[in-house]
Order: sequence, then structure tokens, then C-alpha cells
Amino acid sequence: MAKVSVQSKVDAPVDKVWELIGHFNALPDWHPAVTKSELEDGGKQRRLDLVGGGSIVERLDEHDHDSRTYRYSIVSGPLPVMNYAAVIRVEEDENGKAVVHWESEFEPMGPENDAVAAIQGIYEAGFENLKKMMGG
Repeated sequence: MAKVSVQSKVDAPVDKVWELIGHFNALPDWHPAVTKSELEDGGKQRRLDLVGGGSIVERLDEHDHDSRTYRYSIVSGPLPVMNYAAVIRVEEDENGKAVVHWESEFEPMGPENDAVAAIQGIYEAGFENLKKMMGG
């Protein structure tokens, strides 16, 4: 299993950041690679339409508003991974600002370095846009 773990400080209050990213259907609101998200299966799955075409179907495995955490897994999509499971978590730093964590484990399809780089690039693009949106 390969692992990717990226975290980013965001110059905004933790609750404001969680309000933006903490909904399972919110990726198009902050991630530049996602153009649309539609909930399916009673809100337990989302279908993400991607910039440039293609889509990913993801399943919500756990959502905990109190700990500002949700876990999800990929059902199908174009990424070079299998058995992908991830967590997004927002914590508060000592100054009341947000620290966002995005972590995953998966089996690479093809070279591990390529799969890790693809996933890490997705996380970093999201964090860069999130920081721009939050004024930092």
C-alpha cells in the first residue's frame, strides 16, 4: 500500500474552512479540478466531473462534524489507483487558524512513484486554491 499525506495551514478560522470543505458534495466549491459534484445513493456517493472530462465516483465512508473529519473511498475513476481510502480533516492551530489534512492509502496501478505524484498533485492543487480563496 502506498500512502500520501499532505497538510496545509490556511489563514482563516477553522470553522470557516470546515464550512467550505466539510460537506461531502463541496469539492467543486474549492478544488479547481472538479467542475461538478452530484450526490447519488441517498447522499452516500458523489459523482465528480473533472476539468478536461472524465469523472470519479466516490463513496462517503464516515462523516463526523464534531471532529471536522470525513472519510471516503474511490468506487471508480481514471486515477492510477485501486483500493483508495482517504480522510480530510480540519484542525485548529494555536492561533485559531485552520490546518487541513488530506491523507490516503491505496494500491498503485503501475509505478508507485507515478501514482503517489498524481494523488499528491491533486491534494496540493486543492490546498493552493483553498488558500487563495481564504485570503492567504
